[in-house]
Amino acid sequence: MPDVGPTAVLPRRPLTVGELLDSAVLLLRGQARLLVPLAGLLALGEQLLLHPLRVLADARPPEYWLDAGRFGWYWLLLAVGAATEATIIALLGNPAARGAAAALLGRRAGPRELLRPAGARWGATVAIALAVGLGVLVAALLGPAWFVAYGLLGAVVPALVVDRVPAYRAPLRALGLAVRSGGRAAGIRLLGYVGWWLIRLGIGLGVFYGLMLLALVDLTDPAWALPVATAAWVGVNAVAYPALACLDAVLHLETRMRTEGLDIRLARSPAGTPEPVLLAVQR
Repeated sequence: MPDVGPTAVLPRRPLTVGELLDSAVLLLRGQARLLVPLAGLLALGEQLLLHPLRVLADARPPEYWLDAGRFGWYWLLLAVGAATEATIIALLGNPAARGAAAALLGRRAGPRELLRPAGARWGATVAIALAVGLGVLVAALLGPAWFVAYGLLGAVVPALVVDRVPAYRAPLRALGLAVRSGGRAAGIRLLGYVGWWLIRLGIGLGVFYGLMLLALVDLTDPAWALPVATAAWVGVNAVAYPALACLDAVLHLETRMRTEGLDIRLARSPAGTPEPVLLAVQR
């Protein structure tokens, strides 16, 4: 019988919001050797991609704040930034979701297992992650619709790699789960994003201005300000992005337990057959 006590990564029962956030952190801690370096590489690529837009918008490090005279470019910068974040979180959702599924079945998946291409559906994951990014980009260009898109699309990759639904059905599966119980899953996903955004903002700016106060380097010099700010944002995002992917993973499985009775079906499954039960999506 897998551990379902307070230290379990994902107990087999519906969870409170606080327990879901704790489960996401526990999952991240168990998969950090893989998720954090992978997220760091993706976050660095994101910073390099956003740099030309920041120059066009005259957004300067470390805050990259709005220049009122270049509002159009800044709006595009925000939209592209939202899209890259959603894409990275979706990509990290592949190993995070498979790690969460293993934890629900009472075992821990190591980095070698999560990197194994067999059955990982990486091709479909990349295609869906790009589609999610495009959807968030379009929504972000329309303004507040970005929050709706982000909240509704959290379960797309978990549905693909855990539920094993066809790629074309994964978005509809994600939307269906997000709006159940009055949109509970969508609301928790947004809550997690806002919480980690505040953490990222505090640490990223704190590192930059802390170094400035210590006078270790002259951060008024753009030659220093840009690389230091880039390193600070890459470092904090290397933790925040996999944390959000882990939240998506545990939230997906918890929503299935809450609304589809997954926990009950797992408890009643014959010995040796929990994985087929996990993959048995209720239509």
